[in-house]
Amino acid sequence: MRYPFDPDLDEDEQATWNIWEYDIPSETLRRVISSDITAENGHDIAPRYLPDGRILFSSTRQRQSVAILLDEGKPQFPALDGDRNEPAFNLHAMNSDGSNIEQIGFNQSHELNPVVLDDGTVVFSRWDNIGGTNEINLYRMNQDGSGLELLYGANSHDVDGDGQEEQFVQPEILPDGTLVALLKPFMAETTGGALVDIDVNTYVENSQALAVNMGMSGPAQTPATVNDVIAGAEAISPGGRYRSAYPLRDGTDRLLLSWSQCRLQNAELQILPCTETNLVDPNLVAAPALYGIWIYDREDETQLPAAPPEEGAILSDIVAAEPRTNAPVILPGSNVFGLDPTIADEGVGVINIRSVYDVMGADTAPGGIDVLADPAQTTAAERPARFLRLEKAVSIPDEEILEIPNFAFGRVDYMREILGYTPIAPDGSVVVKAPADVALTFSIVDGNARRIGPSHNNWLQVRPGEELRCTGCHDGGSGQSHGRNGAFDSAHDGATQTGLPYPNTNPAYFADIGESMAEVRARISCGTDNCAAIEPSMDVVFVDDWTDAATAGRAPDEPFSYEYRLLNTLTPTSQDCVQNWSASCRSTINYEEAIHPLWSFPRLTLNALGEPVSDFTCISCHSPRDEANQLRVPIAQLDLSDGLSDQDQDVFTSFRELLFNDNAQELNMGALQDLLVEVGVDPDTNQPIFETVNVPASMSSNGANASQRFFDRFEAGGTHAGYLTPDELRLLSEWLDVGGQYYNNPFAVPMD
Repeated sequence: MRYPFDPDLDEDEQATWNIWEYDIPSETLRRVISSDITAENGHDIAPRYLPDGRILFSSTRQRQSVAILLDEGKPQFPALDGDRNEPAFNLHAMNSDGSNIEQIGFNQSHELNPVVLDDGTVVFSRWDNIGGTNEINLYRMNQDGSGLELLYGANSHDVDGDGQEEQFVQPEILPDGTLVALLKPFMAETTGGALVDIDVNTYVENSQALAVNMGMSGPAQTPATVNDVIAGAEAISPGGRYRSAYPLRDGTDRLLLSWSQCRLQNAELQILPCTETNLVDPNLVAAPALYGIWIYDREDETQLPAAPPEEGAILSDIVAAEPRTNAPVILPGSNVFGLDPTIADEGVGVINIRSVYDVMGADTAPGGIDVLADPAQTTAAERPARFLRLEKAVSIPDEEILEIPNFAFGRVDYMREILGYTPIAPDGSVVVKAPADVALTFSIVDGNARRIGPSHNNWLQVRPGEELRCTGCHDGGSGQSHGRNGAFDSAHDGATQTGLPYPNTNPAYFADIGESMAEVRARISCGTDNCAAIEPSMDVVFVDDWTDAATAGRAPDEPFSYEYRLLNTLTPTSQDCVQNWSASCRSTINYEEAIHPLWSFPRLTLNALGEPVSDFTCISCHSPRDEANQLRVPIAQLDLSDGLSDQDQDVFTSFRELLFNDNAQELNMGALQDLLVEVGVDPDTNQPIFETVNVPASMSSNGANASQRFFDRFEAGGTHAGYLTPDELRLLSEWLDVGGQYYNNPFAVPMD
């Protein structure tokens, strides 16, 4: 509940939503968080009891996320959602007296409507809003926030094919283990939708069964009532619309429903019924919804009023006070990685990927995973996936705290930081530490530290000490989901024998049955050198410790590294993080500080007398002035010189020239002007028609491998080979891979 809205107060001065508990026997009401200061520290909604008596709820207070901001040297604030409209609601838990508030969900956008299933796990609606993904799906986690996984719906938002996508909200558990949920559009004027039953025990999508049920084609979701309900916001729904549902557990298979019947109105605002004749009358429109509480009997398909609707009131949320068997308590730490229990104290968890070449249960490795894993058959350079890069969302504050100008984001609408790199084992497997309690994602990168394939448009999280296990990867355009355990069988069986190494590999890496190569290395490392093998690095470092020269018939692959310390310009992370990685380490690449200085750094070749014989400094060619300070057209129409852009006074010329299309220029009578070419003759005036000449951007915010117009020049045999160092090219690659932003720290943006 909250106190009534006060029109004389600003939004940030209004009372917050608080959680209250009503005790039926004593008829008493209390606010769970008794302290006014603590209660007003965020909006708290959607409470549910956990089996151990604690309260699970959704809140904007973002308790752990706010604390981590201090470790990043930033002020504390609740981060905005992915659309930067309002603070994100994340799942929290607290004791029944309001103490020990703990954040357990770390999505960048809202986590809403949690419900505890009979097995003790928690299902909730999660807004996936990252990259090109914008949808609300059903997720599942343990009671402590571990074990987060997609439960249902990522590819089931338009099952009837009408182009109207509906979102999955307000899930509830039916006595038979089926879910009932509300389907509604993002923008629904009536705020209502359709109710559907969802068989999540058999399906991960409407027509995609779990691996154990392969061959079943659904549908997984079916109408929960006989009413002819249309979820779409623009259509008139003959069967009315629902706001919520609550299953009764009295053995009668009934539902409590918040429902508004279909109503129409004419120009005089007279309310009319939705008869067949009225529904086709173009002079009638949908009337405002009128929600009351109803009891629906699923067995005989009848519906009776429990609290009839009243004009001017919305009866929207329902709960039944009735006996129920408690679900089991899932103790914190039940998902702890078994190799080293001390990792929880480091503020990290572990990500364990079976194989990045396992795509939805299919082996996509060139020649097969077994071939890539065998050093006698494949060298490191022949393996497409070489490193995993961990990336983190940058929290964006409300404009009351900091008003961030749009130019700071560059061509994208987000900011990213890099958390570190780890080598991918020859079989495509990965075991790596990752910071706990942050929204993170990852990129699979090649030997140049450039992302291969699309971005991973989904936020992951690990709790302290948790092991997050992923079978493999998924094809985002396939229409199938891979984010749930059991969705597909594994395409990588791992070691098939006990106590033997993978063929032709280091004999010290003996394998247990079913272990991936990364798991073998992690187990041995955690038993001998404090898990050094699964520690990320801020640098990109490759050492071939897999190839056994005696059996592979060749020497191990040559080591290489791309290191921040070898940069001639500002390093985007601290020296401490370069030397000793920790959960608080970040690489934050701001264009003006880390990228732009590359263009003016002197790149001279000297003779024996120390005299310059060549100058490959970028701006020696790519600037509008030559050595004699004479005006010229920059080489290749690319100006990397200092100064603000004449097209955008907020950013440097070089940034604009690299990432945006431009007009070609020419030198005309001592001045630079747009080049005009004749493209035809005006038939009316017989005068020539001139147009400017487009110069495409040299780089793309879609990533380094989408920026080959730039990078090809620096490859062996290219016109600029050797001009930039491998370490500098790595810096440029990762900056573009995370989005090519102008700033990746909102508090580094200069303010007027």
